[in-house]
Order: sequence, then C-alpha cells, then structure tokens
Amino acid sequence: MKAKQLSIFLENKVGRLAEVTGVLGGRGINIRALSLADTSDFGVLRLIVDDPTEAQDALKEEGYTVSTTEVIAVKVPDKPGGLGSVLKSFIGLGVNIEYMYAFTGKNGDNAVVVFRVDDPQRAIPILQQHGVGLLTEDEIYQ
Repeated sequence: MKAKQLSIFLENKVGRLAEVTGVLGGRGINIRALSLADTSDFGVLRLIVDDPTEAQDALKEEGYTVSTTEVIAVKVPDKPGGLGSVLKSFIGLGVNIEYMYAFTGKNGDNAVVVFRVDDPQRAIPILQQHGVGLLTEDEIYQ
C-alpha cells in the first residue's frame, strides 16, 4: 500500500528540471506523478517513478541529492466532492497530511492522489476501514 517517493533537491536555475528528466529518460525510467515546490534559490522535485531504486541510483551517479520517503496513493472519486469525502476519512485519525499531489493518470473511474502523512502504518488500515481505496505498490509504479 505504500510507495517510495523520490525527493530531488535542485538549484533554481534554467535547465535543471530538464537535466533530471533527461537522466531518468536515458535510463528508461517513467515518471508516474510529480510535484515541484520552489523558493528563489532551490526547489524540491518529488517523483513517483516506475523503478525508484534505479532512479535514485541514476540521479546519485549524476551528483543529485536524492532522498526517499514513503507515501500512499489513494483512489479519489473523480466527481465534485470526491476529494472532500476522502479527506473527511482523515478526520479523527490523529494522522497529519504533510502534503499531497495528484497522479498524472486515473485508476478506472477514480483520480489518484498521493498523500505524505506522518504515520502511514497507522493511516492505511483506518482509511481502508472507511472504504477509501488504496493502490498497491504495483499499481502505483505501473
């Protein structure tokens, strides 16, 4: 139910994002979801890829600072109020959502949203009890 997310620290300079995606593309690694947050000096590129171990190794070989984080991918009904209904499932969990971003594709009739929470081990079974659909690791990477 959990997936590995890569976080790559980048200088905020022209071409840095293209360089990272070029390294991954050159190794045949496909990006499944991404988020980019920046400041005036640097950015953090968060990626879900189809082969996180190979991607991390490739980027480190090229001198990038890369870390991995566990995230969960949640099926969200692709209709008005769908995200709100999933977020209501988090109420009372005592689990903090640190950030979230959407996948580039869908899972059947559902949108897919990636959540970084402070306690995924605790969040997963409670979300399942509330009927929230979670993607398996294989579904996330494919």
